[in-house]
This record gives sequence, C-alpha cells and structure tokens, in this order.
Amino acid sequence: MKKLIGKLMLKILGWKVVLQGDVNNLNRCILVVAPHTHNMEYILGNFAYWSLNKPLKIIIKDAHTKAWYGGAVKSLGGIGIDRSQKNDLVNFVAKQFAKEDFSLVITPEGTRSWVPKWRRGFYHMALAAKVPIVLAAGDFKRKIVYLGYQIPYEKIASMSYEELVKEIQHYYTSNDITPKVPENWNPDILGIHEENQQREVNGKDNGSSEPGKLN
Repeated sequence: MKKLIGKLMLKILGWKVVLQGDVNNLNRCILVVAPHTHNMEYILGNFAYWSLNKPLKIIIKDAHTKAWYGGAVKSLGGIGIDRSQKNDLVNFVAKQFAKEDFSLVITPEGTRSWVPKWRRGFYHMALAAKVPIVLAAGDFKRKIVYLGYQIPYEKIASMSYEELVKEIQHYYTSNDITPKVPENWNPDILGIHEENQQREVNGKDNGSSEPGKLN
C-alpha cells in the first residue's frame, strides 16, 4: 500500500526519484538529508522511500510513540527516545541497527534555519553502528529526489571527519541542489568560510590601535 501511495503522490506533485547508486544501498544506512530548509523535504523523501518499498525511520520523542496515536507514528517509521537516552544517542542508534535493517534519517543541520556548519552526530552514528552513509537531497528547481550515493563504512572509518565532509560537500555542490528555501541553505558545511571571516574580524580587533598608541 505504501509503495502505491508513494508513487501516486510523487506523480501528483510532479516529482521523480533519481537513484545515484544501487537501490539496495537504502536497506541499511545513515541517510543524510540536506538541504534541510522546509518540512516538505522530509515529506517528499518519505514518498520516495515508499515508492521504492524501502524501510525509513526517524528518531522522535517517545511521547509521540507512547501516545494514543503511537501505533501510527511507529508505522510511519518513528523510533521513540526518552530524555535519559538523548545524551547517549550514538549508542542508542547502534542498538537499533543491531535489531534490524533500515535507513535512519539524519539532518546534520539540526534546524530548518541557516547554520554556519553541520553537527557531527551522523558521522559518529555511522561509525558506532558500522553502517554506510547514504546521501539524499530534494531539488525543488528540477523536482527531483536524489537517493543512493553511498559512502561505505570502511571508507568512513579510514578517513577524517574533515575528509568525509569535503566529499559530502562536493556531492551537494556538484549536483547544484536548489532547496525549498534557498536562503536557509549553507553549502559551506564545514564552516570554513565562517571561521575565516571570524579570524579576520578578530585579527582586526587585536590589531587596532588606541589614539596616541603604537601597535
């Protein structure tokens, strides 16, 4: 039923799915979704997964999975987590992958607003669970959901975080992704440009002279 609904909704909305790797890459992975500027990006991603009949999950507060509508939330991929587990989210995710195969949605920006750089949680989750990272994106200019580009676990384990993010950054810039809200997307996901600007500001502040004094 989900497969039929997914295909139908994408057709009605005028969107298509473009796979950039084996469809089975979606069976078990940390699914990095970016840009994350609007809830519609997540909705379209769900329809794309449903159309491919692949398991997609997302971590949410357990208040939603324990509520009267909890069954529906779980059927839509919700994994409940309580407050005590939030400080140990990486190990929580690893334990979930030990139970079953699925794609776990992670939005490293952490918010739909503009951010100077990404959070590193997705990287630590992939390492702890020993699963690959798969990249996903919604291009609102072309109405395409891109899925399937995989960075294998073995490769992740052999490279630094900075090297990994450079590869991810190249993926998003080379695909020329247009998000739903372009002004909320920062393609400099390592935050290098922001840090350089801050250094320049600090340098000017430190190098400024008071009247009558020499630096």
